[in-house]
Amino acid sequence: QVQLVESGGGLVQAGGSLRLSCAPSGRTFTRYTVGWFRQAPGKEREFVSAHTRSGGSTDYADSVKGRFTISRDNAKNTVYLQMNSLKPEDTAVYYCAASTSYNVVRVSVGYDYWGQGTQVTVSS
Repeated sequence: QVQLVESGGGLVQAGGSLRLSCAPSGRTFTRYTVGWFRQAPGKEREFVSAHTRSGGSTDYADSVKGRFTISRDNAKNTVYLQMNSLKPEDTAVYYCAASTSYNVVRVSVGYDYWGQGTQVTVSS
């Protein structure tokens, strides 16, 4: 069992930045493809970004491309989501997830483990 812990959420004004972190307890992240999803009130959970376990590929939803950057620090066993130029429509609970797939996974059913989520609120 892999437990994921997200941190870094908060309240920020439009145009601001936040960096989310995700770290597993008891396992090394290099064994997993890691994804970020988000869910706004009244909406379905949606894919945001993913970073493959090999480190060779990343992927982004069109809505965040050019503004968000996913990265890994294997020494710290942590995956980050740097979010710049935030918009009010980015407001959501952000979830980190881990998959044993070697490829980018854009659907939530492809992930085996999930964190509890961290709230990101962007004010206009």
